[in-house]
Amino acid sequence: MHDDRRITEQRLDRFVRERILPAIYGRAIPLQLSSWEAPGEPVPATEALRQVFTPQEPGAAWGKAWSTKWLRLQGEVPQDWGMTDSTTVEIIVDLGFNSDVPGFQCEGTAWHSDGSIIKAISPRNYHVPLKLLGGGHSVDFYVEAAANPDVAQGWSFAPTPLGDKATSGDEPRYRLGRIAIAELNETVWELNQDIWTLSGLMHELPMEMPRRHEILRALERMLDVMDPDDVAGTAAAGRAELAQVLSRPAYASAHELLATGHAHIDSAWLWPVRETIRKCARTFSNVVALMDEDPDFVFSCSSAQQMAWMKEFFPELFVRIREKVKAGQFVPVGGMWVESDTNMPGGEAMARQFVEGKSFFLNEFDIECQEAWLPDSFGYSGAVPQIVKEAGSRWFLTQKISWNKVNRMPHHTFAWEGIDGTRLFTHFPPVDTYNAELHGRELAHAERNYRDHGRGTMSLVPFGYGDGGGGPTREMVAAAHRTADLEGSPKVHMGTAREFFTKAEAEYTNLPVWVGEMYLEMHRGTYTSQAKTKRGNRRSEHLLREAELWCATAAVRLGAAYAYPADELKRLWRLVLLQQFHDILPGSSIAWVHQDAERNYEAIARDLEGIISHAAQALVGAGDQQFLLNAAPHQRNGVPALGAAEAIKPESSVQVDELEDGYVLDNGIIRAVLDREGLLTSLVDHASGRNAIAPGHTGNLLELFRDTPNEWDAWDIEEFYRRNVTPLTQADGVDVERSPAGVVVVVKRKVGASTITQRLTLDAGSASLGIATTVDWQEREKMLKIAFPLDVRADRSASETQFGHVFRPTHTNTSWEAAKFEICAHRWIHVAEPGYGVAVSNSSSYGHDVTRAVRADGGTTTTVRTSLLRSARFPDPEADRGEHTLEVSIRPGAAIADAVEEGYRTNLKPRFISGGRPVEPLLSVSNPAIVVEAVKLAEDGSGDVVVRLYESLGERSTGLLTPNFECSDALATDLLERPTEAPGVAVEEGPAVKLVLRPFQLVTLRFVR
Repeated sequence: MHDDRRITEQRLDRFVRERILPAIYGRAIPLQLSSWEAPGEPVPATEALRQVFTPQEPGAAWGKAWSTKWLRLQGEVPQDWGMTDSTTVEIIVDLGFNSDVPGFQCEGTAWHSDGSIIKAISPRNYHVPLKLLGGGHSVDFYVEAAANPDVAQGWSFAPTPLGDKATSGDEPRYRLGRIAIAELNETVWELNQDIWTLSGLMHELPMEMPRRHEILRALERMLDVMDPDDVAGTAAAGRAELAQVLSRPAYASAHELLATGHAHIDSAWLWPVRETIRKCARTFSNVVALMDEDPDFVFSCSSAQQMAWMKEFFPELFVRIREKVKAGQFVPVGGMWVESDTNMPGGEAMARQFVEGKSFFLNEFDIECQEAWLPDSFGYSGAVPQIVKEAGSRWFLTQKISWNKVNRMPHHTFAWEGIDGTRLFTHFPPVDTYNAELHGRELAHAERNYRDHGRGTMSLVPFGYGDGGGGPTREMVAAAHRTADLEGSPKVHMGTAREFFTKAEAEYTNLPVWVGEMYLEMHRGTYTSQAKTKRGNRRSEHLLREAELWCATAAVRLGAAYAYPADELKRLWRLVLLQQFHDILPGSSIAWVHQDAERNYEAIARDLEGIISHAAQALVGAGDQQFLLNAAPHQRNGVPALGAAEAIKPESSVQVDELEDGYVLDNGIIRAVLDREGLLTSLVDHASGRNAIAPGHTGNLLELFRDTPNEWDAWDIEEFYRRNVTPLTQADGVDVERSPAGVVVVVKRKVGASTITQRLTLDAGSASLGIATTVDWQEREKMLKIAFPLDVRADRSASETQFGHVFRPTHTNTSWEAAKFEICAHRWIHVAEPGYGVAVSNSSSYGHDVTRAVRADGGTTTTVRTSLLRSARFPDPEADRGEHTLEVSIRPGAAIADAVEEGYRTNLKPRFISGGRPVEPLLSVSNPAIVVEAVKLAEDGSGDVVVRLYESLGERSTGLLTPNFECSDALATDLLERPTEAPGVAVEEGPAVKLVLRPFQLVTLRFVR
């Protein structure tokens, strides 16, 4: 047979484009339009519908960036329309979509005149069925049109002013398209779905497979029987020619795909939070309408915050959602407040993501999510498995790891082992997207790509337009039905994530194991971008720790005289958790988002400072004694952990000597030598007598790097950044000041258009040198790091993560190690050789790198760098410009325990208060290796005291926790404060709690009052 395959395929493509698609809608008549423009920010529908609407010209330009235009659509449906079995009437609304990608441009919401939501309008979902308008022949409804600009601009990563309302301009960005009553030919529409499914499948089948050619010839016969001048009249005949190839069953061994509807809606990204709220309403109204049409359709929704917005701003829609939850179609998943970043949030914050998320779904829907659902976060901390299990969940789903640039994950279904040994059943969908359309290309890729064939037979496919929302469409649901049992295709079954995990867990029992973090080999710049957002997060986490501790202490010590502010603390926690969304805290959003975040952090700090002050003053009472409030888990200046008392002043003071070539600072614990340029030439702890700074090198070295990633500017750092570096070795001035606590050396520098002032502080009694770097940052596409070349032969570094730390090699023996050229650490990073180590802590930084080199003298220089600032130009062209203060400390002769303590010391600054009495800690722990992370009152309002603690050193640790207040019982709980079994926890008389904890074990205890 002659090979005319390409000719037939071209014929098919043109026939679909020029004949079938235009015939889906037959007759159409334009609607009468009137409009009203919101003068500023969006208003509720009830307010908009009261406005005066004036005549609107069809096809007119509209919509300056971020504005809202309300349209009223009116008309009459001809009596004979939609009267046949194959036709129905719809309203089609084209707002001027400039591409076919939903979520990244203008969008609309259709509203009834009574202020209830109908459904969304978007590029691939622009129809409103007449029956949704209440039937009849009169059309009268409203469309709220949002002029969201296309910030992505084709993913060119070019700087754009569109991400800031103040710079986005006033020119209209869109032009109204076709807005009409139209008659939908359902047979033609169904034919188009048949063709789409079969053509997609055909192109994925091997050329030598008969099935490919069978489909081609069936499509050819369809083309032959159809009349291009009468598509509507011959569509049924065309479908008949395809019926046989559509009815052939799948192979017995075909891969099974459980498809669950999804809409990954970024809670902020290339749009502000206020627009996310409307995106959620648009998407969820679409989903509910689709559920009404197809009882098999199931939708997975992951973010409690987004549901809370619906309850607050769209209560009528929320009621409809609740009904679909009861019906099992609208399914809460994930159990987190938002789909947060997992690299940078602190331990207690990660725990609260699940506490708040799972509690909301339990309270509102009586649903307990069993799966953690994080498809799009930028790498996954090794602490996550334990946190998920402690929240009462069983499974984990991720997708983003498919973006790895160098190394491919070896499994798709596996046991993920966390830093403490907890194992979590994990699935990484081989479809490699969380925005699937169920196209043949995607289904075939999922089957080919699945790495566990022979052991597992199924994987999960989240389908629906996402990132900017939109969700599943009726076309996707049609594709799911057609591929349920289709030869040559994987078997597609619509269902829930729980259904998938239950079946997969039952069939695949001998799982491969992945140990430790799942590091994303991409987006490493997110550890540093938008430094003010990161500083706000770190400060908020520690203020919340202080607030809960002192409020709980006041509630226990003072009884009815002090009311625990539970509601206010919950509100503030939820606001902090929102900022930890995986495009806010990582710094990868538009300027508007980060301006909002900074305002939120200012408000959070103001409110928490007030709460702390009120509780602390109530505790110490009136008086003129000065007390140090020690919220840290370690004693400080003689003040016990978690208590308040008069601080004991160090016996020795700081000596400073000015030499010809620099300065010497010595407090009897450490000795620091600075040269005339303010660089650290020597740092000795007197206990060891050893210099931490490598011979021939200087610490406190600021380095300026070229920072021009290939793409994803705010997200990415490329390894080649290291090849272009400018050491900032010259000072514009060095001065020495005395402070009440010790000595400060002030160093001033300039680089480019930026000015830098450093304050190097050595306090009496301190085992570390503090360095505060204040920068008026005016650079673009540059990165600033602070380096400490250390005389330590370290084959690995330790970085703090949630409830513990993670070790990473300092060498690059393999591609896996080489890919980790930028790593994330929380409050500290530690490098050591046997018997000696150095800790570098920070107050708001997360990005680090650790390199090693062997010197000519045979010694090894291990250089620890903390990343301070970046200056990406997309999506925020002014990112990080302005003033920042970034603090680090370096502690020589430090063990891991010292690093842990230093991290708290750097982030919990001394807080003094005047009063009349000290404050006894609510509890005492006999072993400082067991760190108390949170002290609070129980979520249920009982007044019970809840304590969260963890083993911090990565070793087996034992200790006794003693409550210093009257209580009747103690018990171990999960994160949601429900009783559970906790290995190594034994309640004794008192009740004291004896702890025998495995490395990094996390424990929550409840003391019953």
